Amino acid sequence: MKLKGLACVVVLLGSAWAQVASSVPRPVDSTQLMAWLAGGVSTARLSQLLQQRGIAFTPGEDYLQSVRSAGAGDALIEALRSARVEDSTTGPASFLPDLAAAARLTWEKQYQMAEETLRRILKEDPGNAALHFALGTVLRRQEDWEAAFDEFTESARLMPGLPETHSRLAYLFCRTDDGDNAIAEARTALSLDPGNAEAYRMLGLGFAANGKHNAALHAYEESLLRQPENADVYYDMGITLRESGDLHRAAAAYRKAIQLDPSFWEAHGNLGIVLQHLKRTDEAIAEYREAKRLAPEEASVRHNLGSAFCDQGDFDAAIAELQDLYRMAPDWQQGHSCMAKALMAKRDYPAAIAQLRQAIRHNPTGAAEHRVLGQALLLVGKHSEAEAELRLALAFSPGSALAHHYLATALLNQQEFDEAAAEFRETLRLEPTAANHYYLAACLMSMARYPEALKELETAARLAPEEELYRVRKQELVRLMRATASR
Repeated sequence: MKLKGLACVVVLLGSAWAQVASSVPRPVDSTQLMAWLAGGVSTARLSQLLQQRGIAFTPGEDYLQSVRSAGAGDALIEALRSARVEDSTTGPASFLPDLAAAARLTWEKQYQMAEETLRRILKEDPGNAALHFALGTVLRRQEDWEAAFDEFTESARLMPGLPETHSRLAYLFCRTDDGDNAIAEARTALSLDPGNAEAYRMLGLGFAANGKHNAALHAYEESLLRQPENADVYYDMGITLRESGDLHRAAAAYRKAIQLDPSFWEAHGNLGIVLQHLKRTDEAIAEYREAKRLAPEEASVRHNLGSAFCDQGDFDAAIAELQDLYRMAPDWQQGHSCMAKALMAKRDYPAAIAQLRQAIRHNPTGAAEHRVLGQALLLVGKHSEAEAELRLALAFSPGSALAHHYLATALLNQQEFDEAAAEFRETLRLEPTAANHYYLAACLMSMARYPEALKELETAARLAPEEELYRVRKQELVRLMRATASR
């Protein structure tokens, strides 16, 4: 999905907005501060704005309490108490109590109710840039990207000099994989405030969206120089390092994010993914379990936990976890192949077949799913159905030695000997192992082509001299050939 064509206008206007912003900024009024707090501007940044601009009101205890209930910490309260009062002649807006309620709702993550309140307030003051900024943030949190884009664009038009607005626009472009426009918006934010940590983070996200990993990491480091305790930046670094293949540094970045914010369930989940790729399955499971504790309704965490149990060989735990997932999220499309693997390990082939059909419904071109379904159908004696699935597997992945092997087995079970031998030979061409020589020999023996079978058994025995089965079968075949010749 791409954001609207207006995006190009936003980028082109960046330099003009920067010129406008060069004028002396006005002091922060009570509505702006509350709206920016509702819009997720960090308390450190708000404290900085108060110090730079001063305030246009005298904060009473009721106002301070409202700010605190919307997530402000002691540092911001102290910044408010000590801020220069530049102008206190204008009284508070009539909608300030409603705005404070919206800020509190946003802090409590009740975004739908916050949106309704902010839309009602905007009818009273449609030209208020800070209100549009707050609404854009609430819409972004609900992943309504187009509507959020409209609100941030309007906020930027009404107040061109706030770098956070351009950083939010950059984030939206990143979400739609438009790295070029994300970079342009981040650079506009930096032209307004060269030391803005969030703008450097957005610049990093833009570079990452364009696959420029080193540039992204450099931008993240610049952000951390200015705001070293930002867990989100370490999380973004972890994603970029993982995408660039540096799994060990990615794990370290995720651990740092968790150290700064132990409740960061996404960081626990992504650290689990990295650890699973590093074959540190027990550690991955521990991270997934913590992510599940923090976000019990998050389906992706349960899916990854089930997958890790499969990798560990704890198939009972995998089945239980994935069953819980499907009860919680019946439309969840992933995990059926993992569930099938666990069920096959438990020899519950009918249930595994049902899961594999589900997996194929969601991924019709999945060669592995068709191959494993073919294997499961063989195990329950449905040879013609198995053949059909295995031919589909080979259509999507012609170089799969396993698919050729199981197709050969299905054909052999249906006494299609010549075709079976051809498939066993193709398996052997792809993987010239002792076992595959042995399987071809077994097929040739079924066709009474004993000399050819003997050559295959001799090769199998030579390649794997420790395997007693190959020598025994070779001796049996030699006796059979002698008995046949003496008749």
